[in-house]
Amino acid sequence: MEEQAFVSSDKIQLLSKQMGKVIRGKESQIEMVITCLLAGGHILMEDNPGTGKTVLARTLAQSIAGKKDTDAVNFKRVQFTPDLLPMDLIGTYIFDDKSSEFIFKKGPLFCNILLADEINRASPKVQSALLECMAEHQITVGDTTHLLEQLFFTIATQNPIEMEGTYPLPAAQLDRFFMKIYFGYVDEATELNIYKDYLNIAQNLEQLTQVLSMEDVLQLQSATEQVFVHNEIIQAVSNIVRETRIHSDISLGASTRSGIAFVKCLRSYALVKGRDYVIEDDVKDIAFAVLDHRLVYKNKEGKSNALKGIIQKETERLAKIKIAQ
Repeated sequence: MEEQAFVSSDKIQLLSKQMGKVIRGKESQIEMVITCLLAGGHILMEDNPGTGKTVLARTLAQSIAGKKDTDAVNFKRVQFTPDLLPMDLIGTYIFDDKSSEFIFKKGPLFCNILLADEINRASPKVQSALLECMAEHQITVGDTTHLLEQLFFTIATQNPIEMEGTYPLPAAQLDRFFMKIYFGYVDEATELNIYKDYLNIAQNLEQLTQVLSMEDVLQLQSATEQVFVHNEIIQAVSNIVRETRIHSDISLGASTRSGIAFVKCLRSYALVKGRDYVIEDDVKDIAFAVLDHRLVYKNKEGKSNALKGIIQKETERLAKIKIAQ
């Protein structure tokens, strides 16, 4: 497994370095996106417009070769708006004059990498159209179930909920996202560099070559399943998840599905870091991104602090245990 981890790490570093040519100063966010991709999940990114969320999605898609190996994977960007309808995502039946019958015209959800841009600007009815495809990699239209591509990854962006013209995402929708990250602004030095070099950055995006094949990504997803997770770390995941259900500042705790997503992300994050085993620090590094968006807090003052306290308590317990890998 160590040799496989080395090969996997090499491929992951290629992808990360390629994305870094366009996305400057966001190494941590790139790692989280790749972690979700390899875990077989989906990611939600929140921040103000203009911070680079959309460009990151395009960069990832442009870096992976499709079935023909000469083109990038099938990438679709959907701008979510208040007047968007579920059929605009799923597709619809249209009448074909030649065959004199109705045929199904596939919507943009039939792709490899989907960018759901400003997802919280669409109504909850439209957002719910994503539930089946994100959870089961299939879409049911009428009596027919259509399977999606084996590689299907959703990157959704959203504006802060306080902004005008946004809808809160339903809990069931949020639970489908393995992680939620905040993009944030870059530091002053990086931002100055972007201003000086923005022409080359734009050119880099247009001239990106595919450094991994679709088969490489699927193999990396399989490799994450072989990453070792000690029973004490699985116990820590269970403790954190269960504690969110009884904490006095949390009205809706984490689901069992979130615990499974947590373990999957721990495995893929370890692989991203070049290891074939999970360590205690991995729990601390990704727990907040995996769980925070799934919780409902009783008051704004207690928001996030409750989860941070739970994570700190459990990571301190793990630190006292000598876990042999």
